[in-house]
Parts: sequence; C-alpha cells; structure tokens
Amino acid sequence: MRLLSLLTHLSLTATLLVSAVNLTPSTEQEEAQITNTTQECIPYYYAPVGQAVSAGKFPPVWTPATIIANDTNAQAKYQSIQSQIPNISPNGYQPASLEGNWTNFTYPSSDPNCWWTYDQCTTPKLQGLPPDLAAVPEPDTLGYGFDDGPNCSHNAFYDYLQQNNQKATMFYIGSNVIDWPLEAQRGLADGHEICVRKWKSSNWLLASLPLAGVFVACFSFTQLSAYPLTQPPFGDVDDRVRAIAHALGLRTIIWKYDSNDWRAGTGNITDADVDANYEALIARAQNGTFNTGGTIMLTHELNNFTMSEAIKYYDQLKSAFKHLVPMGVATNQSQPYVETNYSLPNFEQCLFLYSPVANVTD
Repeated sequence: MRLLSLLTHLSLTATLLVSAVNLTPSTEQEEAQITNTTQECIPYYYAPVGQAVSAGKFPPVWTPATIIANDTNAQAKYQSIQSQIPNISPNGYQPASLEGNWTNFTYPSSDPNCWWTYDQCTTPKLQGLPPDLAAVPEPDTLGYGFDDGPNCSHNAFYDYLQQNNQKATMFYIGSNVIDWPLEAQRGLADGHEICVRKWKSSNWLLASLPLAGVFVACFSFTQLSAYPLTQPPFGDVDDRVRAIAHALGLRTIIWKYDSNDWRAGTGNITDADVDANYEALIARAQNGTFNTGGTIMLTHELNNFTMSEAIKYYDQLKSAFKHLVPMGVATNQSQPYVETNYSLPNFEQCLFLYSPVANVTD
C-alpha cells in the first residue's frame, strides 16, 4: 500500500481508543493538538495500521526489511530487474562492513564504482544512471529537509514550521510511520514532501549489503512512498545500489554539508560543533558560495536537540539564503506521487505560495 494512500486512508478511518490513563488521538488533527511531549509519545494502537501489519502488508517493524513470503509483486520485481544490475561485489567483509568497518578491505583508488563513502562521488561511472541529487539547481537556495521522522514529540517543531509557512522534505523511517501513523499523517496534512529513508533505524550500509538486501531496502521505499527520491543511510551508495534504485524508479539524493546534529553527544561531537556547522553554512551563503546554484545540508527530526537546532537557526538560514524549499520543489517535481490527484507547487509557484524568504521581485 502506498504511503500517501495509507496516510489518507488512516485519517478517514481512524478509531477512537480510550486507555486507562489517557484519551488517545483518533485523527491527525487531534494528535496535532497535543502539546505535552510525554503525552505525545504514549504508544497507541491504531486499527488501520495494525490490520495492515496483521495482513502481512508490511515487514515487522525495527527489523531489516525482507521480502514477505506472500509478496508475489516484490518477488516478480526482483526477478525482472536482474539484467539491469552490474556485477559489482558488496564493499568490505560482512558483518563488520555493514557498520562501516573496512578492515582488510582494499578498494581501487580510481573509484571504479563511484562509491560515495570512498570519495563522495555523485556522478555514476556506469552509463545510463542519472547523477545523484547532491545540490539544488536554483541559486541561493537551500534544499530544506529532515531525516528519520516522524518523531513522536514533533508537534512543537511542526507548529513552528507551520507558523512560518515553511514546507520541507521529510525522509521518514518506515517503522516510525507504523509506530506513529498520526504523526506521519501530519507531515502530509501540513503540506510537506514525504519520502522514506529506510525501513528501520540501522547502521547498515547499503553498498555492503548483498544484492537481495539492497533490493529489499529500496523496494520497501517504493511500497511506502511513490516519491522518486531515496536518501541512503550515511550516504553509502555505489553504482550497484544506484542501479537497483534506478530500476525501481528512484533517484539518489545526497547532501553536500552535514550538520552532524545526529551525532551530538556521541564520540567527540558536541552541541557547539553542530552550532559551528550551521554557522559555517550560513557564512558560505552570505559570502556568495551559492550564487550560481543551491545546496543541501543533512539535518534531522531525530530528537529534541536536532529539532531545536533547526528552530534555533531557521531565521539565520532564511536571512542568508533567498529561498528555503523542499527538494522536489527545488527540482520542479510537482507530481511526486503515484496518486495523480495530489500535486505540489513547482519552484516558481512555491515562491508565491509558501516560501517566507522568497523575493518575488527577482
């Protein structure tokens, strides 16, 4: 079931459930009214989602996605794309390579497979594959988006975006959508672009997975979202991964700058480091770095800190850049979903309708 159809269906067929302590929300509108973050994150059973999972329409949550035994569509698709996949071996040695440990692995310095993790290559070496979307074409423009939602406590953040009439691209984790369907519905209802980043929150790197593993990871995106952009975890992509994604109608999106907000408090990354990354991007925008073409920075809906950082630097970003727009808008993809009755504005339309930073006299 497509994510857009699922979210729309859920919003129309919600069932009110009463727990012993709290009245749980039954619609996206009710969920959006909750202001207490503890209450926001109380788990709830949502009948349409539970029924879809019980019917075997989705893999179990928070496990690596696999082809469901009765999913003849996935099985047929897997067989149909075999001839389009290059004979490129997975990078590294499992299981260590799945988490970025390349011990004893030697990769050619010529980078024959355009492996982003090796040298941030974004122009495939394999003919017929489109380049990664690593920047947005419009000058002085920031492709604005957030990974790893929907976060159960995101109402204050989404309220802030709504108050500023700001739209973004939301790269949702599939298992989060199953756990927090009303929160996912809010992203759609608020007019954000909905993409799926991965099925589960995992450190597994796509270019290290075997063919079937990469297929399932990409195919799960197409079943949850028809939006034709996929953002690989940690940016780990090579021409084998790109070929599989391309065969499934997906284009890889990468970032040029990393806020490192997701790493704050881990290793040697501090909150001040994240501040410095935001401020460095703002300084580049102010000194004309993006006068001929825009950029993308990796930011997250992961937790309170990452969302608070987005709010903290929003005014400075919109002052430094002429335009803050979702990725699809920046690339004029106004018909992003399979459902033809749903459309989004193109870049020019967005300047008039949404962007609080647009200078429509340009």
